[in-house]
Amino acid sequence: MGTLHLSSIAAEATAPEREDFNHLQPTVHNQKEELDAGALFVLKSRGSWIHSGYHLTTSIVAPPLLSLPIAFASLGWAAGVISLVIGAAVTFYSYNLLSLVLEHHAQLGHRHLRFRDMANDILGPRWGRYYVGPIQFLVCYGAVVGSTLLGGQCLKAIYLLADPNGDMKLFEFVIIFGGLMLILAQMPSFHSLRHINLVSLVLCLAYSACATAGSIYIGNSSKGPKKDYSLDSNTETRVFGFFNSLAIIATTYGNGIIPEIQATLAPPVKGKMFKGLCVCYTVVTLTFFTVAISGYWAFGNHADGLVLSNFSDNGKALMPKWFILMTNIFTILQLSAVAVVYLQPTNEVLERTFADPKSSEFSVRNIVPRLISRSLSVVMATTVAAMLPFFGDINAVIGAFGFMPLDFVLPVVFFNLTFKPSKRSPIFWLNATIATVFGTLGVMAAVAAVRQIILDAKNYRLFANI
Repeated sequence: MGTLHLSSIAAEATAPEREDFNHLQPTVHNQKEELDAGALFVLKSRGSWIHSGYHLTTSIVAPPLLSLPIAFASLGWAAGVISLVIGAAVTFYSYNLLSLVLEHHAQLGHRHLRFRDMANDILGPRWGRYYVGPIQFLVCYGAVVGSTLLGGQCLKAIYLLADPNGDMKLFEFVIIFGGLMLILAQMPSFHSLRHINLVSLVLCLAYSACATAGSIYIGNSSKGPKKDYSLDSNTETRVFGFFNSLAIIATTYGNGIIPEIQATLAPPVKGKMFKGLCVCYTVVTLTFFTVAISGYWAFGNHADGLVLSNFSDNGKALMPKWFILMTNIFTILQLSAVAVVYLQPTNEVLERTFADPKSSEFSVRNIVPRLISRSLSVVMATTVAAMLPFFGDINAVIGAFGFMPLDFVLPVVFFNLTFKPSKRSPIFWLNATIATVFGTLGVMAAVAAVRQIILDAKNYRLFANI
């Protein structure tokens, strides 16, 4: 039923159903489904488990992990490390549960290709249409906007290395990055990104190693700030900072597109996502912990929102410029892969709306609407990123309202409703506890994120050059 350790859980949970399982198991192979253009063209089911590993790694191990040191600044050493460990354990567990639920419904002849399809079937159509669907779209499109903004900031950092007194503005670099995205957005399907995402996996290892090495180098020199690991003395600031940092960590571990990634796997899908998640979380362990710990050790409470910003002080490089240049180039290239991965749910909706499934994928009838709609989607994301360079604050709200429920709460709820484990079983109470705790944390993190927006509102200005 499931994969490795979790398979026994699924087997126990579904024991009462096993007798009539053979009668209920018309497989997808024996049923020719009428797929809409979004599923047919964007979510092609041709991938292997290693391809899912590439997609998962790109969607989770992204440059926002470079903000983990500032999360530690509000948590301290003990709470910071514990939060990272819990985040890794709970998301790995939740994503496996989600995969098991998807496998179960596929064996019953109802393969879910989208997150909202799962919600429609398990929670009811209103949940899928009015909650899960919009939240997922907001999270994914928000990730595209955030990646575009971050790409522009990295381009600006490279520019200032070459010309510290240059007068080009941030929004100009955001537009340049958006131009790269215009090209990549035309990749026809999720499956066609597999080679790009393999390169992305290598790149995330590369810039994380550079960030770690740079932090250690500066931390061991006299160039860096004086190390201070004390927490804020103001109780209110400390409490809200604590929950805001949890939202940062949750967003960093967030995915939100597990069903869409599993949809790219060629049938049978059993066990493939577990292998892909093992690949992904090996990279997570190598990157998240090294960057967070080394960055906080080197810069303490002076860690910036992006640890790479600590590599220079008022325009003065604290380490060789070529090293900073190389690190930023690695980051920019991987950001483009992250953005194009999170464009896929948008692309799927656009394709379903404007394409004709009865015509060839590369016919003029389908190529022209695809080119226009995807280009407009990227232009809109680039415009928002250029106009709102303080998007990091907004992204914390999106993370609290979006990634918390999609990645921490809904997977365990879906599992309990699908397999109906006994209320006396440990698995039921573990899942119920996770849903309750992270649902509560999500609400608190949302309040903290909104408070931070209110505090920073005085600094907001359209097209600000920050």
